[in-house]
Amino acid sequence: MTPNEPMPLLSRSTVDMAGHRRTDREWLEKAWADPRTRVLVLEGGDPTAYGWRGLLARQSRALVVEEGGAARLVFASPAEAPPGERYLLGADDDGRAYFAVRADAGREPFRDAEQAGRGRAASLREVGPLLGDRDSGLLVHAVAVANWNASHAFCPGCGSPTRMESAGHVRICEREGTEQFPRMDPAVIMLVHHGSGADEQCLLGHNPAWPKNRYSVLAGFVEPGESLEGAVVREVAEEAGVAVADPRYLSSQPWPFPRSLMLGFTARAVGEAERTDTEELADLRWFTREELRAATGSGEVLLPGRLSIARLLIEHWYGGDLPGDW
Repeated sequence: MTPNEPMPLLSRSTVDMAGHRRTDREWLEKAWADPRTRVLVLEGGDPTAYGWRGLLARQSRALVVEEGGAARLVFASPAEAPPGERYLLGADDDGRAYFAVRADAGREPFRDAEQAGRGRAASLREVGPLLGDRDSGLLVHAVAVANWNASHAFCPGCGSPTRMESAGHVRICEREGTEQFPRMDPAVIMLVHHGSGADEQCLLGHNPAWPKNRYSVLAGFVEPGESLEGAVVREVAEEAGVAVADPRYLSSQPWPFPRSLMLGFTARAVGEAERTDTEELADLRWFTREELRAATGSGEVLLPGRLSIARLLIEHWYGGDLPGDW
């Protein structure tokens, strides 16, 4: 990306992650005892009660205050934080530490604040576009590490319980002592285009699970042993039956739902390819810029919300803002 291009909303951050502090127990204890330290409380949950999808949705919720079309996180002091797993999020330029606490199951950490009108519990999906750079980065980091810890309580090698270390960024097998590190699943997301000038078109697809007027760019997970560029070529061929060339990287965005990293590309259509996946997309449409503007303006087509890098890819190709979203 050039300095003049927009940054994906979930890629913003101003707080140093301070990875070198995660194993410094003395520093961690001192930081937790410092009243200047800010704690981001996440809602907890029990997977036996909510299921894993329900649990992941719950623990992306934090307390926020919304004012004038913007939102900010409500932090607690260490003394006010509820019991729960504690993760180091980093430290700012003033030396203030930031932690997240995933509240223990059965607790309602936001009940008193909501009843007193001091904010409401909201998910990252809800308020991500409304948060400032610092708060967005902190909430994305907190949700990502909370999701990983919640889903890796047991060793994938032997099934033994794991314990948390490195301030929430490593888990250790209790039996074998092997280390597990936070997992991310790389996925490519690409805007396919062809032609030039006023006749240039972009390709958007409709998933059969969406309402009929929702369209977005193509995307898919990177296969083992595959390059990012290779994944772009393969996914477009499989899902759209289009052969592409010149995959060009634009930007990336964490997507902690539960643990993806979205890698944004553009690619030029050069012909036809064998379409082997006819289930992922129920409809494919080519749009010129004029056609896309008209379709989104009338509501005929709804584009992804501004939280997603998909919207950035579309508007980067279009050359400006477009109306409407999901």
